[in-house]
Amino acid sequence: MDRLVVVDEHDRPLGLEDKLKCHEGKGILHRAFSVLVFNRDGQLLLQRRSENKLLWPLYWSNTCCSHPLEGESYEQAGQRRLQTEMGFVCDLQLIGTFRYHATFEDKGSENELCAVLVGRYDGDVHADPEEVAAWKWVDFEEVKRDIAANQDEYTPWFKMEIERFFSAFVSVDR
Repeated sequence: MDRLVVVDEHDRPLGLEDKLKCHEGKGILHRAFSVLVFNRDGQLLLQRRSENKLLWPLYWSNTCCSHPLEGESYEQAGQRRLQTEMGFVCDLQLIGTFRYHATFEDKGSENELCAVLVGRYDGDVHADPEEVAAWKWVDFEEVKRDIAANQDEYTPWFKMEIERFFSAFVSVDR
C-alpha cells in the first residue's frame, strides 16, 4: 500500500495516508512533484499517461510525476520516478512549488502541493509501457501552442506549470 506525505499549505508534514484515500472525493492535501526534462535543443520530453492511470489516463503531460516517499527529497523522488517511468536519470533542479486542486470525472481528484523540477537529458528514453502510453520530444513553443489549441488533451497540473513557471522554463541551460 502506497502511503503519501500529507501536508499543510506550507508543506509541513502532518502524517502519512493511503494513496487512494488521498485521491478520493475532494482529496487530501499531499506532496507531489512534476519533472520536466529538456534536451540540448530546448525540446521538452512529454509523456502520454498510461491507460492504466486512475486519473487523467491517456492525457499528455510533463516528463513524469508522482509523490515523494517519506524522508525523500523532491529531487530524489524525481530521479526515482524518471528511472521507473522513462528509463533514465538526470540531475534535477527544484524551481518552485504550487498548490492545486483538480477533479477528474467521478473517479477522484488531485489535491497537491506540487514541486516542479527541471533537468536536461540527451540520451535514450526507455519508457515503461505500464506507466507511459507514448512519449515525444517537442519544441517548447509548439507545446504552448498545442495546449492553447487542445486544452482537453493535457493534464491540469501540466497546464498550470507551463503558465506559472514559464520564465524558469525558458531559462533552462541549453
